[in-house]
Amino acid sequence: MSTSLDHVLISRSPLVDPAPVVVDSPHSGTDYPPDFSYICDLQSLRQAEDTHVDRLVADAPSCGAWWLAALFPRSYIDPNRSVSDMDPGLLDGLWPEAEVFRERAQLGQGLIRSIGRPGEPVYGRKLKLNEVRHRVAHYYQPYHEALTALVDEVRARFGVVYLLDCHSMPSLGQPADPEGEGPGADFVLGDRDGTTCAGDFTALVEETLTARGYSVARNDPYKGVEIVRRYGKPHRNRHALQLEINRALYMNERTFEKTPGFESLQADLTHLIATLCTFARSG
Repeated sequence: MSTSLDHVLISRSPLVDPAPVVVDSPHSGTDYPPDFSYICDLQSLRQAEDTHVDRLVADAPSCGAWWLAALFPRSYIDPNRSVSDMDPGLLDGLWPEAEVFRERAQLGQGLIRSIGRPGEPVYGRKLKLNEVRHRVAHYYQPYHEALTALVDEVRARFGVVYLLDCHSMPSLGQPADPEGEGPGADFVLGDRDGTTCAGDFTALVEETLTARGYSVARNDPYKGVEIVRRYGKPHRNRHALQLEINRALYMNERTFEKTPGFESLQADLTHLIATLCTFARSG
């Protein structure tokens, strides 16, 4: 079964014997809301997208997993950030949820993106508080409500849940994401130094990918951010792992077009998800 919530998200249920696995893609959205009002070059803004990642893992339901993807772009509001991760200089008032001025917000990569390319502002004005509250209420919260419902449902049904949180990263030598330059590895697994999932989950993903000929790094330079931090509670049988995919494997990083490598990578990721489902069912 497939469900959608306006231009916010789309989700699909397992098509075969369900397994306690949820696969999500929070940054692959390309539906730019009409009230975005950015002034920077769209090409630079799109560098923030995890373009095509939702399609790379779209066969998850055919393996027995639940699948969820955001339709809005992360540059509009980022579901992989805390609501407190806000650059106060971006707003025309005090953001009451702000706890600290976090490093990602300082880099223009907080809840609301403020920088396109380094030194290129996204907006030509300060955002009003009600604009940001609208984005939180109508995009950020619905995504997390949907993901929370899936994780809670699967955990209640099976006694355990495994969340694979899927992203992409720039390849080495491409224009740097302010979060860090591409590491050169094909995949980076982020479990916040072993705190968001059991070690056998991370190890299985690494072993499955390396067996297919890919290079895999752990927690360097991407440890995982809000989603795995929020949903990864291994002591409660809630396991969350961030998967970063090197964009050079499947797309032209300048034009965003899929390359011939897309189909083979998609097949390998479907194999990975099927392997995870078999592992999860046996647990």
